[in-house]
Amino acid sequence: MRSDHTAPTTSPPRPPHGGRLLQAARQYGIAPERWLDLSTGINPRPYPGADIPAECWMRLPEDDDSLEDAAAACYGCERASVLPVAGSQAAIQALPGVLDGTRVSILGPTYAEHAWAWHARAPHHAGCDELEAAARTSDIVVVVNPDNPSGRLIAPARLCRAQAALAARGGWLLVDEAFMDPTPAASMAACAGQPGLIVLRSLGKFFGLAGARVGFVLAPAPAKHALARLLGPWTIAGPSRLIARTALLDRTWQQQTRAALERDSRRLATLLHAHGFGTASGCALFQQVRIDAAPDRTECLARHGILVRSFDSPPRLRFGLPAHEHEWQRLAAALAACT
Repeated sequence: MRSDHTAPTTSPPRPPHGGRLLQAARQYGIAPERWLDLSTGINPRPYPGADIPAECWMRLPEDDDSLEDAAAACYGCERASVLPVAGSQAAIQALPGVLDGTRVSILGPTYAEHAWAWHARAPHHAGCDELEAAARTSDIVVVVNPDNPSGRLIAPARLCRAQAALAARGGWLLVDEAFMDPTPAASMAACAGQPGLIVLRSLGKFFGLAGARVGFVLAPAPAKHALARLLGPWTIAGPSRLIARTALLDRTWQQQTRAALERDSRRLATLLHAHGFGTASGCALFQQVRIDAAPDRTECLARHGILVRSFDSPPRLRFGLPAHEHEWQRLAAALAACT
């Protein structure tokens, strides 16, 4: 584990993110409540929550409230490997202060916060087909699985081989599984606790609880304890812990939601193709299309009150899922107008 947690004095600009609804409202002169926000890839029908007793707001969060047990049961890992954090983003930002290694490879293009977090070590950006080579030559390999924004999914067997190669040299495989909940069979969580492996999970996407700021780091004891010391106590608010525990234990809701998201994702891919936006790819929570006119299409959709994410290199658009039938119809009309 690293002993020097000093942050660099200068950092590159923070990567942009989806969900900047108020900014879009000001830019286009459309009131926030009139927007259809498809920019984030968050489940638009979130977990309904739990009754929060008044004393939950009055007390400091308890770290022996069985949240770790609920996470371990949901993810299929050992409780000893589970560390709750304030969303997986908190771990992404803190892990460079914990893990040793000078040669960092990030499979991408992918979620830009990883490159931002590791920028001081000048990470190498590798393609998906370079995983094995990266595992042989790097100290730390970062994989977002399923990928954001492409939806590309790497099989666990392939990741296990990469982990073994890294661990044999004292290296680390960091797997960000923020979008994994719809496809649990592809998760590396069952291997959590093994040397050289760190898995990140999030309640923000599948459960639709981004505002609760709850995530988990699944890691071997030395890395887990080092990260816990760096982050300090009370990383998650008491009400968020309560809601998270309830959601993680609700297997019926999870099964029903997986089926609904898969159905809606297929519908979205079909809709985009039917309106001339090309062949879509993605996962259960979003679809992306590669399209040269991405900035123009983004602008046109915004003028219709539809907020999506636009990416460069290659140019592409990412669409989250509408929640209700009237939103599907609204999206279809806007796509037709922007073809």
